[in-house]
Amino acid sequence: MRRALAEARAALATGDVPVGAVVLGPDGTGFGVGRNAREATADPTAHAEVLALRAAAKALGTWRLEGCTLVVTLEPCTMCAGALVLARVSRLVFGAWDPKAGAAGSVRDVVRDGRLNHRIEVFGGVAEEECAALLHGFFAGQRAGAD
Repeated sequence: MRRALAEARAALATGDVPVGAVVLGPDGTGFGVGRNAREATADPTAHAEVLALRAAAKALGTWRLEGCTLVVTLEPCTMCAGALVLARVSRLVFGAWDPKAGAAGSVRDVVRDGRLNHRIEVFGGVAEEECAALLHGFFAGQRAGAD
């Protein structure tokens, strides 16, 4: 989670929502990292999870990330949860819950939906306070700047 938090903090430099992610192999080796880059790239799909999955798939030479764990600072949205399922990620570890758009147990539970062809083991709330504080600080700054 420390590496994901470092990526999240780096997203602040481009005005992106501070979310960071890392894909770990079965032995704990990091294969791909990502941070939100929607503002930096003008790409609506440039979420930390998607970028980390792309980097891991490229490093491993396969889109099948079976046995891998994605660690991310915020509960994935529906798009990212779907990408995790399609990539066959085995485990998801996330920090802050997302009561508005979360799709790993709060609003939806895409990653464990029995109707899909793959389900993911989920560990939520890891370093939750630190992850949530980073997000709250960012959005407080956004609101203050809008005044």
